[in-house]
Amino acid sequence: MKHIALVFGTRPEAIKMCPLALELESRAHEFRTTVIVTGQHRQMLRQVLDVFGVAPDFDLDIMREQQTLFDITERTVSGMRALLSQLRPDVLLVHGDTTTAFAAALAAFYLEIPVGHVEAGLRTYNIKSPYPEEFNRQAIDSVSSYHFAPTDSARNNLLREGKRADTIFVTGNTAIDALRTTVRADYSHPDLDWAADSRLVMLTAHRRENLGESMRVIFRAVLRVVRESPDIKVIYPVHLNPAVGSAARDILGAHPRIRLIEPLGALDFHNFLARAHLILTDSGGIQEEAPSLGKPVLVLRDTTERPEGISAGTLLLAGTDEACVYERFTRLLCDDALYASMSRASNPYGDGFASRAIADALA
Repeated sequence: MKHIALVFGTRPEAIKMCPLALELESRAHEFRTTVIVTGQHRQMLRQVLDVFGVAPDFDLDIMREQQTLFDITERTVSGMRALLSQLRPDVLLVHGDTTTAFAAALAAFYLEIPVGHVEAGLRTYNIKSPYPEEFNRQAIDSVSSYHFAPTDSARNNLLREGKRADTIFVTGNTAIDALRTTVRADYSHPDLDWAADSRLVMLTAHRRENLGESMRVIFRAVLRVVRESPDIKVIYPVHLNPAVGSAARDILGAHPRIRLIEPLGALDFHNFLARAHLILTDSGGIQEEAPSLGKPVLVLRDTTERPEGISAGTLLLAGTDEACVYERFTRLLCDDALYASMSRASNPYGDGFASRAIADALA
């Protein structure tokens, strides 16, 4: 029986790793499964664990107020060193591009424990965008023994970088698996009732490289469009980063058709997305989730490591320039043909059974 350990620390990681943890646990005749959380996020992480019914076996509890990348890296490497030295799993699974994933993979590499990278091969090839995620994912792939690529494009990136073909498995993305658990036909919420008489636009913005003037520029563009479009309402679950909240309140907070709310749990957030007209985001995971829900996405970044969505027609890059965000947001609201083509585009990120494919590969 193979001992598989999974580690994650943020809300987005948890959404994508919980379905995999449940799949592995359901195959107890094949796997002994250990779930480790670092607590890089705390409150938001707990919400996701509760939705999926996943109980961690170990919690490193690294989160501190005003933590930096140095703090997260140091505490995760140290905590994982002690834990992995004790557990000695056959494989450590990490996800994506967070500092938790990078530091945990590094600790496993130093201990000569094989690393399996879930969502391997995503690239912008701009080390500063997104920051520090592009470095993290390239570094993780460089020490991984198993690469679980969500798409053929990600697989091709890995092959071009010299990764062995027999270490790469195209599985789809576990984000799509998660939606089968969270999206519910009978869901209701007071904020959705508030928006029911309008076209709902969901907004998320939190990327480290967008903090500061870029984020304020994005918010100004959004405000211009809302003022000119009386039939839309915007709901923005504001990230806990104080810099994000301050900018959002300063620019968006006073408009009666923009509602700033607390961060949503995974179940709530996915159901908000399912009922939106369109989505504006700088998130990576939402770029994968929205196509499954038939929702066009304006990506509030200059680059994306998910080019499959651009090619499939589900995503449209809007950048962080005020004129560009304004123009593309307005166009998507007004151009019915563009909206229809984006909402009907095929989902390039899999069929909702990525966790099964990963478990099969490990078996």
